[in-house]
Amino acid sequence: MLNTWVVVPTCLPLVLRRCHACTSGRFRANGKFRVNAHHKLIDAWLLALCTACGETTKLTVLERRNVRTVQPELLDRLHDNDLGLAAELLQDPGVRRRNRIALDWDDAWRLDTGGSDHLDREVIDVSVRFAARIPVRPVRLIAEGFGLSRAEVERLIREGNLVSAVRLSGRLTGDFGFTLKR
Repeated sequence: MLNTWVVVPTCLPLVLRRCHACTSGRFRANGKFRVNAHHKLIDAWLLALCTACGETTKLTVLERRNVRTVQPELLDRLHDNDLGLAAELLQDPGVRRRNRIALDWDDAWRLDTGGSDHLDREVIDVSVRFAARIPVRPVRLIAEGFGLSRAEVERLIREGNLVSAVRLSGRLTGDFGFTLKR
């Protein structure tokens, strides 16, 4: 029987960017947007607050775009301070590259294993799905899902008792599966 685990975001990740007012490098986005129109042109920013001093930074979403080229649904979501839109934009590689930011997902996700009825079987097949592109080490997920230490998981990999079609070292952001033999 195939078990499905899901990596679910619990909040928006921290934005890693140097604060110009203090020495902190972390900002918390709260889903607030600022939209500014200049005749037929529009700008939009996602606002984030420095975790140390509270200074606001603006992450560019739209820059000098003709209002007619922007979808009305997007404008409505910007005006409504849509938290889902903020999450989508932080995941967008173009937005991250344009604003020269990285994301810190520590403490911003949880693993939903669907219960612990799978722990007593001899061979366990698990499919891991990501509800968002969250970079997580598979060894950490497996350790958390089975209640093992990371060293124990790495030992199982070395001994060939934990196998996967993907490399389990490093970080993954996409779905994968693995088999654990006890």
